[in-house]
Amino acid sequence: MAAGPDPANGAVSNHRRRRFDVRVVPHRRRSPFRLRDWRMSTKLATVLLVPSMAFLLLAGVQTSTLVGRTTALNDFSSQVGIGRQITAAVHQLQQERDRSAGELGELRKGGDRQAAANDLKPLQAATDKAIVDLSRAAEPLADADASWRVAFSEALEAYDQVVDIRAAIPPAVLSSETILSNYHRAVGALLDLLAEPTPGQNQPALNDAVLRYVQLARVKELSSRVRAQLYAAARVGAYGTEDRVILADLRGQQLTALGAFRVAATSEQIRRYDETSVSPSFLVATGLEERSLSSGGASPQVLPSEQWWSASQQRQELLRQLEAGVLDDAVRQAEEASDAQLRTTLLVVGGVVTVLLAALLISLLIGRSVARSMRMLRSQALRIAQVELPDALDRLKTVTGGVPRIDVAPAVVRSLDEIGELAEAFVAVHRSAVTVAVEQALMRRNVNAMFVNLARRSQVLVERQLELLDDLEREESDPDQLENLFKLDHLAARMRRNDESLLVLAGTDSTRRWNRPVGLGAVLLAAAAEIEQYQRVRIESVADVHVVGHAVGELVHLLAELLENATAFSRPDTVVVVTARVEAGGALIEIVDRGLGMSPTALVQANEVLASPPAADVAAVERMGLFVVSHLAARLGVRVRLEGGEDGLVARLALPAVLLAPAGSVELDAPPSARMLAASAARGLVPQSGAARQAAAPMRNGAVRDLPVAGRPPGVGVLRQGRPVPVRAEDVLTPAADRGDGGGWYSRQGPTAPVVPAAAAPPTIPVTAGTNERGLPVRVPMAQLSAVTRSAQPMTAPTRTDPDPEAVGGMLSRLYSGVRRAEAEDTTEIPVPPSGGHDEGGRRQ
Repeated sequence: MAAGPDPANGAVSNHRRRRFDVRVVPHRRRSPFRLRDWRMSTKLATVLLVPSMAFLLLAGVQTSTLVGRTTALNDFSSQVGIGRQITAAVHQLQQERDRSAGELGELRKGGDRQAAANDLKPLQAATDKAIVDLSRAAEPLADADASWRVAFSEALEAYDQVVDIRAAIPPAVLSSETILSNYHRAVGALLDLLAEPTPGQNQPALNDAVLRYVQLARVKELSSRVRAQLYAAARVGAYGTEDRVILADLRGQQLTALGAFRVAATSEQIRRYDETSVSPSFLVATGLEERSLSSGGASPQVLPSEQWWSASQQRQELLRQLEAGVLDDAVRQAEEASDAQLRTTLLVVGGVVTVLLAALLISLLIGRSVARSMRMLRSQALRIAQVELPDALDRLKTVTGGVPRIDVAPAVVRSLDEIGELAEAFVAVHRSAVTVAVEQALMRRNVNAMFVNLARRSQVLVERQLELLDDLEREESDPDQLENLFKLDHLAARMRRNDESLLVLAGTDSTRRWNRPVGLGAVLLAAAAEIEQYQRVRIESVADVHVVGHAVGELVHLLAELLENATAFSRPDTVVVVTARVEAGGALIEIVDRGLGMSPTALVQANEVLASPPAADVAAVERMGLFVVSHLAARLGVRVRLEGGEDGLVARLALPAVLLAPAGSVELDAPPSARMLAASAARGLVPQSGAARQAAAPMRNGAVRDLPVAGRPPGVGVLRQGRPVPVRAEDVLTPAADRGDGGGWYSRQGPTAPVVPAAAAPPTIPVTAGTNERGLPVRVPMAQLSAVTRSAQPMTAPTRTDPDPEAVGGMLSRLYSGVRRAEAEDTTEIPVPPSGGHDEGGRRQ
């Protein structure tokens, strides 16, 4: 088979195109809960999305963890960074507290309150400013973890108490311990806030960084409290009862905190602390502090207030610088950790997004390729199943000549995977189906050729048989033998119709042709003459229309099949009524019978066959009449429909206008043969004139014994009719005087050789101009004048032979006997012969 579409049949019918555009409807309802019912695109999307969603979920969890760590480290870095403001506020608060402790001691000795207030006012303002800076720096951390916010709130509350207690310093109405305890509480709250940052789990380096500057801040705080105690004692001029105990406890805590710092601090930080501790300013303050220690049972020395304040202030500044350096190291380390974690998170998120996008892109490319291949394969399969293969089968079913070239399109999927192999398999199946269809078409064509050959051979034999029967009927004078010859003649005519049905079955036109229009009444008569029970057909009213000549033969065949069906499936005591009238530019023929009828289902099936002719098969042979009617109707463009009647069926034939000839183009028919007139008048198929009816009345009213008729009560008379003479279609359509002018049926023997005109002889049959509306011949005046006025020629006198008197007497006796028997047997309805009567074939019971 060749590849590529067939240009002659590339167009797709609208109903098939609509059918092709609609999705294939499954034989059962699709359920979204059954995986096998999902469409391929849905399955591919599921296969691609499920792993992607799982990967995205795991990546989201990992990314969420990394983002959480990044957020925690960012908060940690911010909290550590705000330590600068916290230590600044602690340093200013320590300055205010230590100075307030000395002023309280001076006021208890009776010092000037205003001077004390003036000395403390700058320190208080610096502390307030430091707290304001701390609050402003803490605003971005409003959404930080709850523990840090709680610690910050506690520190602010403690500072508010310090602000409230300041008013009690100049009057010295409260004890020094009460006032200074508020300062201690505020500084402690700020130191707790300084120790609040937590880097999270698995961050020991950051924890150590926080621990280092917190411990150094505690060392500085303890050093500040020692300074406050010594400064207060210096301003009073003597140590109090509890001052020695407090100083000893503070020095012990200071050494502990310093040890913790040295353990957590780095070597560089320890080196810087050691360098700070050996600086001259630091050594001066340390020396003065050592003088305040009791040694050898001697009382501790009271230090000069101004000298001690100046030396301790310098030492506190050195510790503040060292604290700021350690805090800067912690802030830098926290920012580096936060930045590293942010970079790690961004890299991981970017990698996850990149991998996910790459996976989705690859999945989409692969899924699109698979889905496109499946869509193309589905489209080709549907086109093959719904368009190409049915069109090819239709073309092969309707082929009459050679088998046409059927092209099979190649596979639309050119890939080498399983889908491509499946597409090739579809094409192979299509090619095999077309090959089988072509083989079947060849076999069907051969079978049709066999049918045509056999049918035409049989037609030749039947025609020869009919010619022989014509000769025998003309020479036979015995009524019994003549009746048998008539029956044999009719059976031969039916055999010829069966041969024509075989030609229709094979898709070949009939061999009988008519080259001029014929009246519709004559067509109906010819159809009735083709069936077995022609006596039961009654043509009641026929419109004055004519049928084109090329459609006469097939229309006669079609009507004969319908009449045969009507008479075969109705009661034998009923008649089949045929009417024809003009309707909607065409003609409508109705055939009404009173028979068995058909069920609604069978009627619908029969009308479907009539509307759409089926292919020839065994079922067509079993119901050949319906098959022949459908094909002949489709060939002529006649619409045939069966409908249920009162107690039978009504067959309606709608003849289109193209099958009807104008009345002016119809030529007058030659006078019908005697055989046709006798048979038609005997059967009541031809209208009779009044004279004919009057001539027939005495015969009907003669003393002929009435026979009982089935379905009719005894004693009821039945009209008699003349002996039915077998009439063929050619007898009706082609009168005897017009057989040889080329206007009749097609002859297989071809045109005869031209005959040399002989001398004119008087015609043995009068020349007529057809028949009138009453069925009587119309004579042509002066038609025989040529025979009368021809020139005299020598003629030989014919030899006269006298007939044999005995032969003539026997012939007349047999003729009279046959006429009496015919009058006794033939009726308008099928009689039930009594005992001693005659059967349908004339045989005595």
